[in-house]
Amino acid sequence: MLDALSDTPVVCILGPRQVGKTTLARQLEPGRTYVSFDDNTMLAAARYDPLGFVAGLPDRVILDEVQRVPELLTAIKLSVDNDRRPGRFILTGSANLLLLPNVQESLAGRMEVIYLNPLSEQEKHHSDFSLLEALLANQIKPAITGVQPPVAGIAEAVVGGGYPEPNTRTEARARQWYRQYLNAIIQRDVQDIANIRDGDELLRLLQLIALRTGNLINISNLMQDIGLQRDTISRYLSVLERLFLVRTLPAWHRNAAKRLIKAPKIHIIDSGLGSALTGLKAADWNKPDNAFGGMLESFVVQQLICQSGWCDSELRFSHYRDKDQLEVDLVIEQEDRLWGVEVKKSASIQGRDARGLARLAEQAGRSWQGGILLYTGTSTLPLADIPNAFAVPMNQLWQKG
Repeated sequence: MLDALSDTPVVCILGPRQVGKTTLARQLEPGRTYVSFDDNTMLAAARYDPLGFVAGLPDRVILDEVQRVPELLTAIKLSVDNDRRPGRFILTGSANLLLLPNVQESLAGRMEVIYLNPLSEQEKHHSDFSLLEALLANQIKPAITGVQPPVAGIAEAVVGGGYPEPNTRTEARARQWYRQYLNAIIQRDVQDIANIRDGDELLRLLQLIALRTGNLINISNLMQDIGLQRDTISRYLSVLERLFLVRTLPAWHRNAAKRLIKAPKIHIIDSGLGSALTGLKAADWNKPDNAFGGMLESFVVQQLICQSGWCDSELRFSHYRDKDQLEVDLVIEQEDRLWGVEVKKSASIQGRDARGLARLAEQAGRSWQGGILLYTGTSTLPLADIPNAFAVPMNQLWQKG
């Protein structure tokens, strides 16, 4: 944020509600003027006369929840074109401005966008170790701990999620917070960015996605289970993505790779919210129905995407699956280099668990740099016959082994 404000006129913080966007913006410069468009008086004034509203603002200002008045972006562009001083505007948005259909101005070349995710486990544990950086830098090495019980705290981390407020509450009170949170989003934010006639339909779709998080998107199955038309479901999925509640993870492909399945996967972004929607509790970890499977995968994907925000280089994320049902949960690409990440709930590793990574390494060829299979054991172990690949304890997402 400080780097961006030093050389860019407009800096925009985007992310879900209640992850700390406003807190961050106001702590950077406590004296900066703050305007919230959750205030209906300010909202009405900005909508009535965007040019006049921007002209009347002080030199350095925070405009909070700017997605509620997208017509303001054109007025900000004109103001910046007349005065290119860096750091003039901090915008925050609880919907992705760049995906809103009624936004006519992207402020290209004038605005830097910073995405603020829910807290990662690395942040919650105040850890300076990044598993993603260790993977990219080829710094993962074998470490044998002997026979020990599985690593602890994984279920609690998944159910806890990354929103700051529910992490200060008991599990039951956190679920109540999530219910109120979703009601507020459905009643207010959804209406700001889309013409949705029935918020309950959108909420039912989100609950269904939470139950199927980490699976391939199958619109036909969703149509059958929720009783909505294809176009409606596609539109609702787009709304949920704009609100940073779900993400679609595209399929990895190479032109030379054969027999690949190209369907994207869908993930609930915050596993705490997903757990509240599905009734998943930490005590369910050892139940035989594998209720944690998809949620654990979504949790790991979110942790690594959070950590990528602190890397200097742009990373691309996807998943791998072929028609032999071999898959890798997360594929990470940086230019022509590629890594794979697979997630297992078990505390022991069998040979078949790494078949997806082996196939991906074969398909990637010279681009393959290495991979990890995250599991709940305590040793870091090399994976046989896969170059630079290791089974890694799950808690290394937030602490160094």
